[in-house]
Amino acid sequence: MSDLVLVTGASGFVAGHVIQELLSQGYRVRGTVRSAARAADVAAVLPGLELVEADLGSDAGWADAVAGCRYVLHTASPFPSAEPEHEDELVRPAVDGTLRVLRAAAAHGVARVVVTSSIAAVEVGNEGHLLTEADWSDTAQCDAYQKSKTLAERAAWDFAAEHPETELAVINPGMIIGPVLRAEAGTSVGGIRTVLAGDMPGVPRLNFATVDVRDLAVAHRLAMEVPEAAGSRYICAGPEVSFPAMAEILAQRYRVSTRVLPDWLIRLVARFNPDARLAARFLGRGANLSAAKAERDLGWHQRPVAETLLDTAASLIEFGLVADPGAARTRAA
Repeated sequence: MSDLVLVTGASGFVAGHVIQELLSQGYRVRGTVRSAARAADVAAVLPGLELVEADLGSDAGWADAVAGCRYVLHTASPFPSAEPEHEDELVRPAVDGTLRVLRAAAAHGVARVVVTSSIAAVEVGNEGHLLTEADWSDTAQCDAYQKSKTLAERAAWDFAAEHPETELAVINPGMIIGPVLRAEAGTSVGGIRTVLAGDMPGVPRLNFATVDVRDLAVAHRLAMEVPEAAGSRYICAGPEVSFPAMAEILAQRYRVSTRVLPDWLIRLVARFNPDARLAARFLGRGANLSAAKAERDLGWHQRPVAETLLDTAASLIEFGLVADPGAARTRAA
């Protein structure tokens, strides 16, 4: 019988693709949902998945969730669309939830836990050089989300040092994009939806290191399977790509604006628009990261960003999350 794997936060964007990847590889998969009300929606999209109720904010349910599991993939973590009023709204749940999962895993003999962290735990305060897994964000310079990811990952490594019987591997993804599995679009694909919807007259001058959620799912499986991955963190992010460049790719198929909005306009709009406020924080920043370790140790690779963007757009339209903007206008040669 195949090994049983627990994936936390089964209703999430990353978790859904991780579950699909594991099922396709013959694993038995159990997923957690915060409430039974979500179970039917998740089960409809991911047939073959066993579901249990467990909330990261409570100890209830976690013993049953990890029972019989050889592996745990902890993907559940909040990703806000706006800065919270107080950082503890993100930091405490991220840290406490991660430790809650690790304690349950260690107590029930789980062989390995893979934690989904972020490049937010790598890049803050480390500008000016190619970033690797040796880099850690400076929490004094972090916003609430960046701090939550950094401290949660630090707590995970501290726990692993005290409980060597349960192996730990960590994935640090860049900006996660890719096709949605249901009629829900989280923050990470919100920018693509905005471009398709024409909600803004152009695109901001932002730069990201992206990763396709399908490739990220493979990275989680490999970090779970490859013996040498124990005790390692892995950056999973592609080369830097600008938001205007993304718009140009989408414009090859769809009728969308590729006009680059000036920074001063984004900062002006940010005074009263939460989406623009989030974008303004990243103006002028670069994204210089290396995924060489994941490629070398795990044999991991990424598909072209154009494929990811066009597949993402098609899925948003398919699920009615944005109206089809129409085919691209024929451009003069």
